[in-house]
Amino acid sequence: MEIAKYWKTIVDTLQDGLIVVNRQGIIIAVNPAAERLTGYRSQELIGKSCRILNCTGCKIRNNEEDKWCQLFHIGQIQDKRCTITNKDQRSVHIIKSASVLRDEDGAAIGAVETLSDMSEIIRKQQEIEELRKTFSLNDSYHGLIGNSPLMQNLYEIIENVAQSDTPVLIQGESGTGKELIARAVHEAGHRKNKPYIKVNCAALNENLLESELFGHVRGAFTGATQSRIGRFEAAHEGTLFLDEIGDIPLATQIKLLRVLEEQKIERVGDHVPISVDVRIITATNKNLDELIRNELFREDFFFRINVFPICAPSLSERMEDIPLIVQHFIRQNVIKSRKKIIGITPDAMNALNEYNWPGNIRELRNAIDYAFVLCPGGEIGKKHLPPKNNRVPYNIGKEDSVFQTERKKLLDLLGKAGGNQSEVARILGISRVTVWKRMKKYGIRHQFSERRAPNCERT
Repeated sequence: MEIAKYWKTIVDTLQDGLIVVNRQGIIIAVNPAAERLTGYRSQELIGKSCRILNCTGCKIRNNEEDKWCQLFHIGQIQDKRCTITNKDQRSVHIIKSASVLRDEDGAAIGAVETLSDMSEIIRKQQEIEELRKTFSLNDSYHGLIGNSPLMQNLYEIIENVAQSDTPVLIQGESGTGKELIARAVHEAGHRKNKPYIKVNCAALNENLLESELFGHVRGAFTGATQSRIGRFEAAHEGTLFLDEIGDIPLATQIKLLRVLEEQKIERVGDHVPISVDVRIITATNKNLDELIRNELFREDFFFRINVFPICAPSLSERMEDIPLIVQHFIRQNVIKSRKKIIGITPDAMNALNEYNWPGNIRELRNAIDYAFVLCPGGEIGKKHLPPKNNRVPYNIGKEDSVFQTERKKLLDLLGKAGGNQSEVARILGISRVTVWKRMKKYGIRHQFSERRAPNCERT
């Protein structure tokens, strides 16, 4: 055909790099785009092995002389993302497609590869990711919301512990997002593409819980009409999150301790051990020390699950995160309700900031959900908030700087003492009753000492 004379011109015009190799992988032709992509001139490549480019997408097969490269074994490769090493020894991101060339008898005589440069796209993706981090365009870390120092420290802890398979115990008040922390540990680790299975230990009685965890065989108990795998087997190679671990019966704790030590389970009604590879994360808002003292929780089991403790901070400890959390919930509700609500008024935000949030993030979400019911559109006002958020928590000398200073000082002391009023009384040299009266005066909940989860040490 007449057009056959123009193949070289056509190939040289291509924007993608093109490389032709013979059956032994020796480069026999390249186009100008391949020269630009690799940094080598054609005469530096022709006659050399294709391995000079150190392509991460190539799989060498040493056991077959005629099919030393996987390409010759499978016939073609389509749009594979990989990197090559250019003449300056820099990695270049590419998308590669390749196909084996065959003669009239179907015998392989070589191969042709096209290389599309992805470096600029990868660079822009990295820049966008950095901008997202810099300007907080991503307002969540695996679903956790907040930029306060406490949350930044929590994110760093999660990143570190996620790189291991160490058992993690998450403690914190109800509504602080312990399950989100557990999922973040899973998603930030090497098991992220494996199962993440959750069990609410408080929702099941002892017999049902063991069946749920370990599975059962047919006839193991009344109603067991067929065998069933448990959550441990379902979570194999992934993560098992045991929520409300403080509610697990002692008998089940013994069995769990054995599973954690041996990495083997036995289905209910069976005695055949089954090996499992599971990362264990547990959570509770109960005082495990107190449960241990009352012989309701095994100390050896506690030490086994509490290898790496994480504390979920209460909302009252990171009040500066409230505006960010509120905007996040507003955006979520706008999508669900399709109401044209654009934000929240300063007065309403002040009311949210003045509230103590005993129910933490969960209670704040409920408050925004409540406001969406009443607010027809525009901005959420103070009148749209739940009644408890419209009450002033304290009004004696509210504008008095001395009042504010004393209130903050007492809050700081309570925070450092873990809410222990007796400890604050000792520090100030006053009675515990006086501490309680001052808390009442400054509008600080007298249940403060019960709010922080026991054993929840800051790291």
